[in-house]
Amino acid sequence: MSTQAAYQIAKEQYAKIGVDTDAVLERLKQIKVSIHCWQGDDIAGFLFQDNALTGGIQVTGNYPGRACTVAQLRQDFEKALSCIPGTHKFNLHAIYADTNEKVDLNELEPRHFASWVDWAKEKGLGLDFNPTCFSHPMADSGFTISSADDAVRQFWIEHCKRSRKIGDYFGRELGQKCVTNYWFPDGYKDIPVDREAPRHRMMTALDEVFSEPMDPAYNLDAIESKVFGIGAESYTVGSNEFCLGYAVSRDKAYCLDAGHFHPTEVISDKIPSVLLYTKELLLHVSRPVRWDSDHVVAFDDELNAIAQSLVRGGFLDRTHIGLDFFDASINRVAAWVIGTRNLLKALLRAMLEPTQKLKEIELSGDYTSRLALTEEYKTYPFGIVWDHYCEQMGVPVGADWLDEIRRYEETILSQR
Repeated sequence: MSTQAAYQIAKEQYAKIGVDTDAVLERLKQIKVSIHCWQGDDIAGFLFQDNALTGGIQVTGNYPGRACTVAQLRQDFEKALSCIPGTHKFNLHAIYADTNEKVDLNELEPRHFASWVDWAKEKGLGLDFNPTCFSHPMADSGFTISSADDAVRQFWIEHCKRSRKIGDYFGRELGQKCVTNYWFPDGYKDIPVDREAPRHRMMTALDEVFSEPMDPAYNLDAIESKVFGIGAESYTVGSNEFCLGYAVSRDKAYCLDAGHFHPTEVISDKIPSVLLYTKELLLHVSRPVRWDSDHVVAFDDELNAIAQSLVRGGFLDRTHIGLDFFDASINRVAAWVIGTRNLLKALLRAMLEPTQKLKEIELSGDYTSRLALTEEYKTYPFGIVWDHYCEQMGVPVGADWLDEIRRYEETILSQR
């Protein structure tokens, strides 16, 4: 049976429960996923390639073909995009500046990213941004923007200020909002005596970073929390309570990273609560395995729950969905494709539910029907709708994309 014929059968089945699959696919086309650059090169960047990876981050594996230049990273990402339906964004860290100048983080300017803007315009992509507050000698103490050392703290304040201007530059040049996300690895390996002072310094420093008015239509500031990191197991300055409180009190977006909480916590349940108090939300969708290990996103229960939370709550227009994983044990380009396609599949599956009908059943107190129907809908043929969408968008259907990536590995990656 052809993909089109199968789709017609699935379309009719969904129509019986009040879901217009054509309308759903049109909505899915509007969703831009912010795909992270650091999967392609193991978070090495191009500004200081000799710096050791620090900040509680660890990349494992040594699969052949890591991108070592700006051109290679772009080439690899373009290949990944050829297997991913839709139009998306590329998420850059500050260390991915494309420049021949010897420039430090506190000296970066928009011009150091001009080639990224030109490339994004050519490819029809948006850009997001992140200051890089790790893998730098000024972060060796384990503290950056909350450091008690004035020189260290001012260095990172200046870097964050400049990052914010780069985000504004991206937004204005590309005509779409750039989300500039701030995450800091600051903390102690062992139990601290003073838990308040570093947080007070971080709060004051962030107030200075954000002191210049900036149009959120072009640059949206987001604050990301974390429960712990390697080397900061006992105390993290930018905790959930700190970052959420700061975001709410300063009218910033809050970033929920799927790996930045206790192993028994999930962000799918946090989304509706956070959006009661913030205008916009940033997600870093990842897959933790026992800790913040940032595995490639799988089509698992939590991914589907995240998608359901966004769709059922009507939060898609207020949420910026980004990916954050890094795996050097497998083909890095394939990792991009697997993770992004899984996220889009989960969103599609959630959008194919008759949400309003299920809400009415729940409100009536008919919990038997709620359970029965939500279970039945799990086996509805969303996979056929997905295949049709991929064909419609001109990307490989099913696992055919893997053949494309294998050929790319043989001809390009294996030659590096």
